[in-house]
Amino acid sequence: MKWDHEGGIEICPFLPVVAEPLRAASMKQCGRERGECFYLLALQCAQSLWRQGLPAQAMLLLNRAFSADLKGDEAVLTDWPLPYAAMAWIMKNRRDHDFVGNPRRHFQHLATRMVEPRRELRSWRAWACWWYACQIFPDFPADEKQLKEEAVKEPTLDEIAFNLGRVGVSGEVEWWRSVRI
Repeated sequence: MKWDHEGGIEICPFLPVVAEPLRAASMKQCGRERGECFYLLALQCAQSLWRQGLPAQAMLLLNRAFSADLKGDEAVLTDWPLPYAAMAWIMKNRRDHDFVGNPRRHFQHLATRMVEPRRELRSWRAWACWWYACQIFPDFPADEKQLKEEAVKEPTLDEIAFNLGRVGVSGEVEWWRSVRI
């Protein structure tokens, strides 16, 4: 493993800096713990994967960070709020040749196929990231087949904000809305 210095990958300003490359497998060290330690390590792994030229994998680690069991008053959130800004920044700043798949479709599937724990909260967080993906990648198609066959209704900006405010942690709507696309 190495950093992709040659490719000119800059550090994501919305994620903690790490001294050495990490992989998703690093998350195993948290065991069953899904609180602050898990959250911070997921952010660190996302930064590392980003710097290794793996934006899609970095985004998956941000999805894991969103799954952390946080109440909203944890100290880690003071320095590293929920990673809405990081998710949008990675989507916007990936290099053209780096694989990101179809983030719009990814978040649509994530939001509609979420399982416990914290299913509803995590689903609305996925819809919030889906909204960013729709803005950043306006030509990327939805999964129209799923929308039709499963009668999935894509939420509006206001519906996402309302539901994040209803089930999210204190300040979450503001963190999400403060991101400039």
